[in-house]
Amino acid sequence: MCFSPTASFGSAAVLLIIGGVCIKNSETSPQRLLSSIPLMLSLQQGLEGFVWISLLNPEYSEWGKSATYGFLVFAQVVWPFFIPFSIMLLEKEQKRRKMLLFLTITGSVQALFLGYGMLMYSVSSEILHSHIRYDLDFPPANRWFGGALYIIATGVSPFISSIRRLRFVGVIVLCSYLFTRILYGQNVISVWCYFAALISFVILAVILRSKKERASKAEIARA
Repeated sequence: MCFSPTASFGSAAVLLIIGGVCIKNSETSPQRLLSSIPLMLSLQQGLEGFVWISLLNPEYSEWGKSATYGFLVFAQVVWPFFIPFSIMLLEKEQKRRKMLLFLTITGSVQALFLGYGMLMYSVSSEILHSHIRYDLDFPPANRWFGGALYIIATGVSPFISSIRRLRFVGVIVLCSYLFTRILYGQNVISVWCYFAALISFVILAVILRSKKERASKAEIARA
C-alpha cells in the first residue's frame, strides 16, 4: 500500500463533503460539534498533502515544517480532547456523562503533555517505505505515557456512549491502531490517522439517524 499527495488530498475532499452533509443535517449544538470532526479530519489530511509535496519537491520544502506541525497538532493535541468532549456533550445519561467527563480530562492531560513535548523537542517528517514517518524526539517513557492516555481517551470514550452507533467510532479507532501498529510500525501516526478518518462515516450515520428519529417523533406528535 502506497500513500501520496493524491491520496491525502482525495481523502480531504471526501471528508469535506461528509462534514458538509453532517453540518447541514445537525439540529443541535452538540450535533454540530460532533459534525465538525469530519471537517477537521479533512483539514488534517489536506495538511498532510502539503507535507507530501514539501518532501517530494525540494522547491516547496519551506512548506514542510508548518504543514508537519499543523498535522501533528490535530493528531497529537486535538483528537484526545475533542473526541471524548464531543461525545460527552451528546450524552444524556448522567452516569455515562460523568465517565466521559473523566475521559475528557484524561484526554486534555494527554493533549497538554504531547503539546508541550512538541514545543520542547524536535519534530520532523520524512518519507519512509512509501509513507510519511513523523519523528517526535520525545524520551521513550514520555511516548509510552502519552500513547496510553491517547488510547484511553479516544478509544474507550465511544464505548461509554449510550448512542450505540457511536461505539463503532471506538471500534475503528482501536482496530485501525492495532492494524497500523502491526503492519506499519514506523509510520503509525500517518497511517493510523488516514484509516481512523473512517469515523466520519459513523458520524454521518449518527447524525442522519438522529434527524430521522426526530422527524418520526414530530410526525407521531402531529398525528
